[in-house]
Amino acid sequence: MKKISTLFEKDPNDLSRVLPHANLENNWVFEGKGIATRKFDGSACAIIDGHLYKRYDVKKDRAVPDGAIPCQFPDAITGHWPHWLLCDRLKPEDRYFFEGLENLENKNDGTYELCGPKVQGNPERFDRHYLIPHGAHTIDDLPGLSFHEIKQYLTDNDIEGIVFHHRTNGNMCKIRKSDFGIKRKP
Repeated sequence: MKKISTLFEKDPNDLSRVLPHANLENNWVFEGKGIATRKFDGSACAIIDGHLYKRYDVKKDRAVPDGAIPCQFPDAITGHWPHWLLCDRLKPEDRYFFEGLENLENKNDGTYELCGPKVQGNPERFDRHYLIPHGAHTIDDLPGLSFHEIKQYLTDNDIEGIVFHHRTNGNMCKIRKSDFGIKRKP
């Protein structure tokens, strides 16, 4: 699963924020070719050929772990390079991934978000660990696609953000509360 771009252009003076201009590579969203889905705040993982993997970011000047599967080429600016790393039942740091897997009804190959009490401070407020399939929760009440409409929607709804999935070609883009400087409710 490679990193995906934001719906709106990043502010060159503050890359943690967006400007009220469409990111041109994502014009397909504004052309009505996107499906809006809820972005969950957790830790990315995948089931590949029936095996559980977690996302691992190989940072600049670090070695790639044995057996890691690259998700994309290294980012030319940051040097970040996401990989899939096989989870190991014997490693304590992978315990919650396996708990999430046990709570997953259909263990199909695909990408997921691990959410739960011991993940990222549990902003989703789950009582157990779950693997949430990416793209499974569509958003049907988005009032519009303008900068201000999306900002207002994210202000009014306690979610991390929105991921748009192209209807036919697999492209995706995202927009998060944090891109607007909005914080989640404690």
